[in-house]
Amino acid sequence: MARLGELEREVMELLWESPEPLTGREVLDLLSPRRDLAYTTVTTILDRLSRKDVVVRERHGRAFTYTPSVGRDELTVTLLHEVLASAGDDRTAALVHFAETASDADARALRDALARIEAQDP
Repeated sequence: MARLGELEREVMELLWESPEPLTGREVLDLLSPRRDLAYTTVTTILDRLSRKDVVVRERHGRAFTYTPSVGRDELTVTLLHEVLASAGDDRTAALVHFAETASDADARALRDALARIEAQDP
């Protein structure tokens, strides 16, 4: 799965927030107050997201509807793993640097999560 661009992330946020699938026109209408986009730009973004397997595209009459196929957490974890994999031999250094630069709240969340994981190990 490739990383998402800024507009792709905005579209995913709209899809995650929606209780039902959205058409390209509905996505465009939701984006219009913030961005001046052409309908074809939005449908191109939705097509890319479909090819990246982060949305499901289904035909409904003459239009397609789009639904997220992954949640925010799952996508974030996948992207983090990709970034760490791209670090190659420097994976540990990247993790250490992240831990050193994490906010107090993030560091506390990491410590709590590691403690829960370690408590589950037999």
